[in-house]
Amino acid sequence: METRAHEGQGPAIEARGLVKRYPGVLAVAGVDLRVRPGECLGLLGPNGAGKTTTVEMLEGLLRPDAGEVRLFGVPWGAGKDRHLRERIGVQLQESRFPEKLKVIELVRLFRSFYREGRDEEEVLELVGLLGKRDARSGNLSGGQRQRLSLACALVGDPRALFLDEPTTGLDPQARRRTWEIVEAFRAEGGAVLLTTHSMEEAARLCDRVAIMDRGRILAEGSPGELVEALGADRVVLLEAEGPVEAADLADLPSVRRVTRRGEGFLLAVGEIAPFLPALLERFAARGARLRRLAIHQPTLEDVFLELTGRSLRDDGAEVARRAAREAAR
Repeated sequence: METRAHEGQGPAIEARGLVKRYPGVLAVAGVDLRVRPGECLGLLGPNGAGKTTTVEMLEGLLRPDAGEVRLFGVPWGAGKDRHLRERIGVQLQESRFPEKLKVIELVRLFRSFYREGRDEEEVLELVGLLGKRDARSGNLSGGQRQRLSLACALVGDPRALFLDEPTTGLDPQARRRTWEIVEAFRAEGGAVLLTTHSMEEAARLCDRVAIMDRGRILAEGSPGELVEALGADRVVLLEAEGPVEAADLADLPSVRRVTRRGEGFLLAVGEIAPFLPALLERFAARGARLRRLAIHQPTLEDVFLELTGRSLRDDGAEVARRAAREAAR
């Protein structure tokens, strides 16, 4: 089709210099993002990092205070907003459907919003809900409602998907099914912007990952590139009882970086063999005792901690962001 040929040229989703302010809060501070057709970009960050605000601007729900969003080369507000909305599908982390409507009725309702789309029962079969077609949405489990939300995002046959925590509340089998759906969508040339708290999900689905905190993109690259940038063969988590500081660990053999993590330390380490005996000798010299020691290969979670100093599920800042947005309304 002519539209899809046009959509295959250049980025499917593009943001340049996005800025969004609320009273007393700079929620998004100059974000640049690009997602090509057939690509999945993962947006990772703790709650309050600015992810939701960024995605809402990309979806055309919020107007940026500065910067520009283009979908398939077309900016919001250029007289083609209806066309753009018909080319995107959106799945929210939590959706509330009219409880009295049946599953098939809801999917048909969403299909009616689009001039072109997919067969409703075909989409329900795809997400594993065909057996629930006549169930009322109010009787669905949380995981089933999540799959219904995905069906509503897919029924318009979009060319770009915005997925916010798409596997929250799903059992392992349903989670894998959702991953397969996303992978098939990409294989057909669809673009995906995914927000997730699951590092496993990001590592499997995302061609590139952008790590966001305090309204800014701190790092971007493939999962493998980001992990490699740590420069560590192993990551060591340790906790001590006694007088041990970061400086006591930084000069040990093979140690490349030391980061305080809660009551302990996170160390990026090269070769582990020379490190371990030197660590024990240092503890003995300081009169300290090793309370906990864990060693693993570096992961995206370690990259995230290194860049932000926070857990991906740290939600303290989210409260402030939501309060600021409510005050702005």
